[in-house]
Amino acid sequence: MSETLPLLSLAVWTPLLGAVLVWTLAGDSRPALARHLALLVALIEGVITLLLYIGFDTANGGLQFVERVAWVESFGIYYHLGIDGIALPFILLTSFITVLVVVMARVSVERQLSQYLGAFLAMEALMIGLFASVDAVLFYVFWEAMLIPMFIIIGVWGGPNRVYATIKFFLYTFLGSVLLLLAVIYLHLKTGSFSLLDFHRVVLDLPTQKLLFLAFLAAFAVKIPMWPVHTWLPDAHVEAPTGGSVILAAIMLKMGGYGFLRLSLPITPDASVAFSGLMIALSLIAIVYIGAVALVQQDMKKLIAYSSISHMGFVTLGIFLFSAQGIEGGLVQMVSHGFISAAMFLCVGVMYDRVHSRQIADYGGVVHTMPIFAAFMMLFVMANSGLPGTSGFVGEFMVILAAFENGFWIAFLAASSLVLGAAYNLWMYKRVIFGAVANPKVAALKDVGVEEFVVLALLALVVLALGVWPNPLLDVMHGSVDNLLVHLQRGKLAL
Repeated sequence: MSETLPLLSLAVWTPLLGAVLVWTLAGDSRPALARHLALLVALIEGVITLLLYIGFDTANGGLQFVERVAWVESFGIYYHLGIDGIALPFILLTSFITVLVVVMARVSVERQLSQYLGAFLAMEALMIGLFASVDAVLFYVFWEAMLIPMFIIIGVWGGPNRVYATIKFFLYTFLGSVLLLLAVIYLHLKTGSFSLLDFHRVVLDLPTQKLLFLAFLAAFAVKIPMWPVHTWLPDAHVEAPTGGSVILAAIMLKMGGYGFLRLSLPITPDASVAFSGLMIALSLIAIVYIGAVALVQQDMKKLIAYSSISHMGFVTLGIFLFSAQGIEGGLVQMVSHGFISAAMFLCVGVMYDRVHSRQIADYGGVVHTMPIFAAFMMLFVMANSGLPGTSGFVGEFMVILAAFENGFWIAFLAASSLVLGAAYNLWMYKRVIFGAVANPKVAALKDVGVEEFVVLALLALVVLALGVWPNPLLDVMHGSVDNLLVHLQRGKLAL
């Protein structure tokens, strides 16, 4: 089927077509139709991406499902799509999380539902387009375009300070991307092409690579985000609606890590090695310092936002250890964090929809009125702490093992996050879930409904399955990571 159907184009454009249909056919006057149509489109997209996984050859580390059509031929710009074992997990993650966001919108969004659901479907199309892009211009178009629906989601359905949060989010991410565009233009002038494959093959001297690496870093470090350009994320999370926080944490943060793997390491291998000490230091600061910052937060969303920054420190640490185990550990960490962070923000959303507060002090005794919810949240809190048997443990453990090869203290500082993670996660859980019921709103809570149960149960199954049996995910990555290490070896030999 992969030989006869343009599966990647279907994966990219089906959600966008669905968004148009939701906007035009449903409108504000037909919320039920908007829900059903959006869910149908999201499920169809899930089937398409599942076909990509089924048809994927794990023994082939190169691009698969390749499509290439002239777009602006006079400038050498092509509609060029293709995926490897690094891109495929993120496409599957995107389609899965979007289904959950659409389902949860049925119970958490009351106004302008068709615009809300359509924005998420449009963003799904743009994110999958980014992961599938092989042409640098196409990559950049998707990279920038995805800011628009997220800007609208936070700006329209966000909290009282949503205008400040959206402007800060947009400025941080957009300004970094300007340098990415300059780097792309320079590489085009050097190669006469916009193909990422041609960019990977170009030979550049070390000073040029360093400048290009810093340009890439400006874009990707903000998106992850790395310390010290992380300050936009807590504000964006606090003001975003639940679905916006889920997509932001589960998928959009992964764009930075993906950018390092797709552009920085293969195009600037010498500079990547030269700056590895800086990247490792910044990663360890994020892991330890931001974990400590999470410990003192009183807003649940802020706590989870800082937790995300700390966990993403493992991603950049694993990538810049330059080993198969480290890079694969970083990839597993990104995918796992996608599921766990989505679950954590959905749990906060479930409580917020009932109590209309995110402050930890406003809760207590939730287990007495919502025992099923409390059990789900316990699992996700433990997974967020890196408990063995959950997906949160696998990626972090792989990165820590890889770090030992580079030095004991690097591994020691990285492992300290397990203690900090347990501290801030369990401290939050104790104050919110256990204890006496002190708030009459908590006393009146009702346990999870059908949609909420289904969504949380699906996330719980994935978190446990990947924690016990991560091989289906790792098998997809091996060949592509090995190919990436060939590029990195050039850098190590050069230095």
